[in-house]
Amino acid sequence: MAELFRRFGGGLGTLFLALVAVWLAGMVLAPNLTMIDYALRPNLPPAEIGGQRDVYSLDNILYLANESVHRAIFFKTVWASALVTFITLVVCYPIAFWLAQRATPGQAAVVILALTIPFWINEVLRTLAWYILLAFRGPLNALLLVIGIIDEPVRWYGDIGVLAGMTYAYILFMLFPIYNAIESLDRSQLEAARDLGASVWRTHWRIVIPHSKAGIATGCVFTFMLAAGSYVAPALLGSPGSRWFTEIIYNWFFEGGDWNRGAAYALVLLVLCLAVVLVTLKLARVNLTDVAK
Repeated sequence: MAELFRRFGGGLGTLFLALVAVWLAGMVLAPNLTMIDYALRPNLPPAEIGGQRDVYSLDNILYLANESVHRAIFFKTVWASALVTFITLVVCYPIAFWLAQRATPGQAAVVILALTIPFWINEVLRTLAWYILLAFRGPLNALLLVIGIIDEPVRWYGDIGVLAGMTYAYILFMLFPIYNAIESLDRSQLEAARDLGASVWRTHWRIVIPHSKAGIATGCVFTFMLAAGSYVAPALLGSPGSRWFTEIIYNWFFEGGDWNRGAAYALVLLVLCLAVVLVTLKLARVNLTDVAK
């Protein structure tokens, strides 16, 4: 904060802080407090709101604990989001290392541009592109049939389609934090490790990964939270047997008309995401200041 006032002066610095405070109050604090209020109150007719039955309780949250189907979908969303995070990390880490330490500036610019251009369009359109790609008579099945890997078209919709679509949708949120972290690594450390006879695996395990742990933790947090809260990919690429927890929340709000129970489900998902953030930062021994960088 002192640096802000030093760079921009008292008047402009105060204006910036005021704008941030208004944004946090209006876009973060107020919606979440409203969600908590809805989650802890019963779904009542307008005439009974404020009456004797309008009291705070945990009934809406406990309903999730007692509803076996919704509870199963919740835990499935948790592990599936973790799987999306892991797959995205496995895909992005070697790309980030190559871009940061091996690629020439021209090669890095071309690859980053190629990865970024598809994200200039809406997420819905990108997901629809995957819907076409994975269609029963789509390009993927046509290619696999020509190569001879499969004998008849495969229905890719469901868990496989959702995992593929999410991995692609959130790849940049994993790639860029890791890339920024590895880019600051001094190449002389890698050369010293190679001169001392360290294998590639040992070099990454002892040098690259510890140096880039803040970027890895940031990418994992972003990817998990986006995957757990995603609605477009499960709705378009999923199947009845691969429902996502966000679809249950959507149904409560817009089909069931029970905003209180929908808010309770959303609150449980929010608490889960916050817990994942804290646990991830704790395991990686990274603080919020490192993530903010």
